Amino acid sequence: MVKEKTRPSSSSENVTNVKELVLYNDSFHSFDEVINALIEVCKHPPDQAEQCAYITHLKGSCAVKTGRMSELKPLCAELLTRGLTAEIE
Repeated sequence: MVKEKTRPSSSSENVTNVKELVLYNDSFHSFDEVINALIEVCKHPPDQAEQCAYITHLKGSCAVKTGRMSELKPLCAELLTRGLTAEIE
């Protein structure tokens, strides 16, 4: 007996709609500025904001938030307004 392959459930299809808000390292902003922005804009707890700031510094970038494009656009815009370098991927 041959089993038919089933199509993945719709929940896995929604995964493709999930995007990442990526913060890039720069030499202009202090750790405190970046940490405060992540707390205020992305609603990170202080320890998570600090970890993301260090990852960004050490690796050059860090995905700081995941979600739908409609959720991430205003967050990205606010980070850009603050002079940080970010984009949605």
